[in-house]
Amino acid sequence: MSLDKQALAKGCGGDLHTAEQLCGRELERLKSLLAAGRPVTVGCTQELRLFTELAEELGAGGQVLFANVRETAGWSAEGGKAGPKMAALFAATAEPLPAASQVTMESRGVALIYGRDEVALEAGRRLADHLDITVLLSRPQAVVPPRARDFPVVRGTIAGASGHLGAFELRIDDFARPAPSSRERLVFGPSRDGAISHSDLIVDLSGGAPLFPAGTLRPGYLHADPRDAVAVERAIFEASHLVGTFDKPRFIAFADDLCAHSRSRITGCTRCLDLCPTGAISPAGDHVAINPQICAGCGSCASVCPTGAAGYTLPPADALMRKLRAMMLAYAAAGGTNGFVLFHDRDHGEPLIDALSRFAGGLPANVLPVAVNEVTSVGLEAVAALFAYGAAGVRFLLRAKPRHDIAALTQLADTAGAILRGLGYGSGIVSVIETDDPDSLRAALDDYASATRARAAASFLPIGGKREMLVFAMRELHRVAPDPSDVVPLAAGAPFGGLAVDAERCTLCLSCVSACPTSALTDHPERPALRFTESLCVQCGLCAATCPEKVIRLKPQLDFAAWRNDRRVIKEEEPLCCIACGKPFGTRSSIERVVSRLSDRHWMFAGAEGQKRLRVLQMCEDCRAEAVINEGFDPHAAPLRPPPRTTEDYLRERTRTREDPE
Repeated sequence: MSLDKQALAKGCGGDLHTAEQLCGRELERLKSLLAAGRPVTVGCTQELRLFTELAEELGAGGQVLFANVRETAGWSAEGGKAGPKMAALFAATAEPLPAASQVTMESRGVALIYGRDEVALEAGRRLADHLDITVLLSRPQAVVPPRARDFPVVRGTIAGASGHLGAFELRIDDFARPAPSSRERLVFGPSRDGAISHSDLIVDLSGGAPLFPAGTLRPGYLHADPRDAVAVERAIFEASHLVGTFDKPRFIAFADDLCAHSRSRITGCTRCLDLCPTGAISPAGDHVAINPQICAGCGSCASVCPTGAAGYTLPPADALMRKLRAMMLAYAAAGGTNGFVLFHDRDHGEPLIDALSRFAGGLPANVLPVAVNEVTSVGLEAVAALFAYGAAGVRFLLRAKPRHDIAALTQLADTAGAILRGLGYGSGIVSVIETDDPDSLRAALDDYASATRARAAASFLPIGGKREMLVFAMRELHRVAPDPSDVVPLAAGAPFGGLAVDAERCTLCLSCVSACPTSALTDHPERPALRFTESLCVQCGLCAATCPEKVIRLKPQLDFAAWRNDRRVIKEEEPLCCIACGKPFGTRSSIERVVSRLSDRHWMFAGAEGQKRLRVLQMCEDCRAEAVINEGFDPHAAPLRPPPRTTEDYLRERTRTREDPE
């Protein structure tokens, strides 16, 4: 492949070494660099194992990094112009990524095979030497009994299932055992509902719907159509290897103190609950809980979480943004223009790009591929930062038939598109490509709308939590925008917004302040007041749901002027002073409203005596207690309640009415 050495040298800071056969006759050059203690980034991944082993032999295992600039840049019809892209890929590779923690699951090989006929029995016979097998037949018709009882065969229908590899629990209805005397077909005894079964793995050959949402992503659950011999063979093979201890990444780091799910049993934010494809997220009081054994790592929850309570770990948001920053700065330093970022996963995107580079025209020179664990994990903070850094567009590459719901990604593209349009960057510059065909991918990349360039590309370093980085990226995006507007309206569900409060009807009860999980709503320490910080609002809706007067309405938008002004006062009143001692103790409107509602509507505050008691409500807590004691009033001395009306009373009155209609 041809190299634009001048552009590469600019992007790499001048420290560039080229070779024609570094893995063969020029291997000594790499040895000398490593022996000198110099960190090296190799621009080819074909001989990754060889170079890694060499570095370990020399005691320099952590000094070798790899960037695939061959399939992603050099092997292209535009490879001669791909120098800035190569420099960008080298710079991105140099950014370290922290390792994710692991979750351990243990399987002892207790397996349940769920089916309807001989297919399940045959699977049981083939797995009996590897696993502890039980075959559960759902509504079998005429199944010939096995000659020898090598494993239990029972009847039943799974009514409910939960768990994961090593810890499945099933609720079975119509459960029955076969009669030992079964001759021509299995004959079952009395049945019962609600039987409970535990197993380490499940092989579902029933032909029905999967037992779990996104069943193909549930560890330890293998679902195959019994009519598809290849699928059944694959399930049997995978099941035979599911014995032992298994590790999987902990995809989501969750901080429950940041969660805005609910307060005081009032539900607020449900974004992650609505989108999780595997059912790994469930309510747990004021916050949600994420089961790491069930989580399949799609990252939708982290993408839509407005507070940053759910953060993706492969990689974390701050590490990904540092990688993007290094990539865009190096691309610009090497003279690159009109750079597009293409997010793709490794399982689908890398083979597609590889095929495109080997058998077709390769990627365009201005398309910068970024491999992530799951495309749906990319958040709005990364997209905003890219355009602030000077990107001309962002594309997300997905399968033609995605493995799980992509609603989070669609929502991200819509929200980002609305913000970018409102700031003058243009339309259609954030989009999703769904294809399994390399030629279709190239056609989609060639057919693009380029963003209006930022006035001056930003270079901020992403620091802090996910929400802080999101807010800062938005401020930078607005600062360098081609046509910065102070207010950008957004659709419902956006993570930014303000509040429309009917101040006239607000009584300053401050229940919204106690419900707000992000402290966007606050009171004043010295006087009755309600204050609002718009940059902290995540539009969870808890304030509107908690407000007893129903005077709060969400207003999704980006108001940069409000962000600059920090706190603003929504309503402020003079405090009500105690009529006995003069000490301020409450909000005037609240106390006056209580007095007006109780006056002449309750026996305790009716008549002349009741008017005296109403004065007690206008006293501070100390004077109120003194007044009640001096009056000697018993709050339990209410008038006698009328006797209960019985059936006999009703019949007696009805008889009297019939006898005397007048």
